[in-house]
Amino acid sequence: MSNQSKVIFISIAAIILAFWAVITVIPLYWMIIGSFQDSLASAVFKPQMIPDIWSVAPYERFFTKNNAIQWLLNSLFVSSVLTVTNLFFASMAGYAFAKLKFPGSNSIFWVLLGTMMIPAQVTLIPLYVLVINVFDLADTYTAMIVPTLVSVGNIFLMKQYMSTLPTSLIHAARIDACSEFGIFYKVILPMAKPGLAVLAIFTFVANWNDFFWPFLVTRSSEMRTIQVGLASFKFAESTDYGAIMAGATIGALPMIILFFALQKYFLQGITIGAVKG
Repeated sequence: MSNQSKVIFISIAAIILAFWAVITVIPLYWMIIGSFQDSLASAVFKPQMIPDIWSVAPYERFFTKNNAIQWLLNSLFVSSVLTVTNLFFASMAGYAFAKLKFPGSNSIFWVLLGTMMIPAQVTLIPLYVLVINVFDLADTYTAMIVPTLVSVGNIFLMKQYMSTLPTSLIHAARIDACSEFGIFYKVILPMAKPGLAVLAIFTFVANWNDFFWPFLVTRSSEMRTIQVGLASFKFAESTDYGAIMAGATIGALPMIILFFALQKYFLQGITIGAVKG
């Protein structure tokens, strides 16, 4: 490929990526702009991309709504706990399946992987009956947290990631009489930071945005998460779009902060992480 062809190819790719980036950013931009407009202006067919009148009234209506702060705290607590538990259990299980040999490891892994083929809707009713009727956990943090302490998808992700880590370092640590937990904590986890960062972002975002399960297991306004709470701004004959967009904007901040806090780990090489002191 000639230099001129390379320049043309790069230019076309840049144009496509720039166009796709604009398309991706427009909903986020409109959410933020809509949070500073009147509800009627937010819902018109041809919205104003640059409002004539800016207003913080939607934020005032959101925060004056009963338990709005509690909704944010509930989402933050549930998402943070589930992120920590998934990081802990998925990383340990991924290390065991990828680097340890024990009887039935392949069979157990494929059985777990097979459960991913079962649609979530199939297990939803039995899970709901078990949590609500059998264990009587309605309207509790336990009901929102325990069913997703760790997901099979996260275990699969960490297993595939840790399979790429150099086994020679593990053997060297064993020669130095390091315990398996010591190997996991001192050798594996430092090398697995990029994978753990991806896992943390995906898990936090998924649980922060989760609507259906918290909606099923919570009954009081005090136990709602932010996504479930925002639905209360829709009334029988009208919808407060301004307050909804204000709440959505505030609700997006933790995810944005988490992403920028962990983004550097996406660029770290595994080999570099293995030889760094």
